[in-house]
Amino acid sequence: MSQLTEAIVEATRLGHKAFIPYIMAGDGGLDTLKPTILKLQQLGVTAIEVGIPFTDPVADGPTIEEAAVRALAKGTTLRKVLETLASFADEITVPLVAMTYLNPILAYGIDAFAKDAYEAGIRGVIIPDMPLEESTIVHPSLKAYGVDLVQLVSLTSTPERIEKLTKASEGFIYAVTVNGITGARSTFEGDLESHFKKIQSYTDTPVLAGFGISTPEQVKQFGTFTSGVIVGSKIVDSLAKDDWDTIESLVKASKVQIL
Repeated sequence: MSQLTEAIVEATRLGHKAFIPYIMAGDGGLDTLKPTILKLQQLGVTAIEVGIPFTDPVADGPTIEEAAVRALAKGTTLRKVLETLASFADEITVPLVAMTYLNPILAYGIDAFAKDAYEAGIRGVIIPDMPLEESTIVHPSLKAYGVDLVQLVSLTSTPERIEKLTKASEGFIYAVTVNGITGARSTFEGDLESHFKKIQSYTDTPVLAGFGISTPEQVKQFGTFTSGVIVGSKIVDSLAKDDWDTIESLVKASKVQIL
């Protein structure tokens, strides 16, 4: 069992749900990365998803896309993010998950990226523009350094596709809750509980819900039928406003024991 999976399983063992906040590296400057990660750790998050700004983000909604534009304007690059993380890696106590697109990894060099990512505390990678069939491009290098390759499962995936994705995914299954891009939502459509239970039936790997989750009530709701949640746009927006009370309320919602 990988370090990332272990962290999620440990949350379940303690009687609550995994909570993974998404942050955009470089939004506000790379000097904010260390205090943000250390503060999130202090609040008791399970892991932290670190977004790498990219000029053509196909999965990101307006909030995260605007954060990426701000980060790029500050000169943020994949290399600079990993160098910054490595500078305080000995203080990082939770697994980090890098959310990036394929081009920055190819430009960096796949083997060099895998090595530097691991040394920076990265224990999982999400590449939303890389289909499963192309994962052999990066997977051998990531596996060699002990970095999980997390797969996304959409609402429109067929049972056959779900089975392939869940068997291939490492760390956890990133189960998307909406048809579309990231962004806070007040409601969700369809029988998501049945969908998530179907996904979990294919694998022992933890299934986490992501996209659109933005309130403590939604964190609790999805916690009734998943191993935890990933919260992105609401975290990014709250960080931009220095609103740590909202972030803390979301983390606390995951700690409520769900019977």
